[in-house]
Amino acid sequence: MNHVQYRQILEDAIQGEIDSQKFYQDAAARMRDSFLKELFTRFTLEEKKHEEILRSFVEPIPENLPFDENRDYKVAATVDRPEVSDRMKPADAFALAMKKEQEAMDQYNALADGCIDPEQAEMFRGLAAMEREHKFKMEQAFVDIGYPEAW
Repeated sequence: MNHVQYRQILEDAIQGEIDSQKFYQDAAARMRDSFLKELFTRFTLEEKKHEEILRSFVEPIPENLPFDENRDYKVAATVDRPEVSDRMKPADAFALAMKKEQEAMDQYNALADGCIDPEQAEMFRGLAAMEREHKFKMEQAFVDIGYPEAW
């Protein structure tokens, strides 16, 4: 993989994070409940952090990406994707966020699986691991809110 290809992959990933920021920002604007408004605003900020992380990757590919690829509750796979509504419950908001992180993770894994360039595939795996880590956080919050008996 050359530098131009690497940069394009990252620019596409950055655009995905920007799109997610807009999605969460729009969702926050629709919320009547102050907790959910704040929650979606935090999701917007989290996606901004993802964007910043990706922008930091635009420089040379690091040898080892700092993500734990094994942490995954797989809760997102068991939950339907809720629609954005001004009457959403907090658990639904976390469910929506974990589904979006799952979709991003799946997208990066599919790109990695389709790569014939090992370096490019490794970069996609690293991006998928980053999304898996974010999904893990959303799953933890979902379980904490949806199943308080698990505390």
